Amino acid sequence: MTELVGRCLCGSVRLSVSGPVLNANHCHCESCRRATSSGVASFFTVARKDAELSGASLRRFVSSPGVTRGFCGTCGSPMSYETERRPAEIDLYIACLDDPSAIVPKAHDFWSERVGWLHVVDGLPKNEH
Repeated sequence: MTELVGRCLCGSVRLSVSGPVLNANHCHCESCRRATSSGVASFFTVARKDAELSGASLRRFVSSPGVTRGFCGTCGSPMSYETERRPAEIDLYIACLDDPSAIVPKAHDFWSERVGWLHVVDGLPKNEH
């Protein structure tokens, strides 16, 4: 697999992934929407051992019980989502990649929490969780 690389808006936090992508999805849950200030958050999942987030401005925030979100403390860009329910995995934002077209989401999650003004016509599965 080709290495995936990315960064935050200001470049202070860098991302490098050397292993396979395990999953990719669009998340419509309220928590992800608030964390990103957007209508939907698009993630890809990899093994934690295969991902490296680095940079002096990398910060982490416990957003709910068992959930930690990584972000740049300088520019505020969201970078990661980690949950105790999947301790060996990490979710990373597709849009922070230097080549976001390298990852194609496979489904929509938390479909029932989507914003009403977002009209999706992509034909991907629409999961309730």
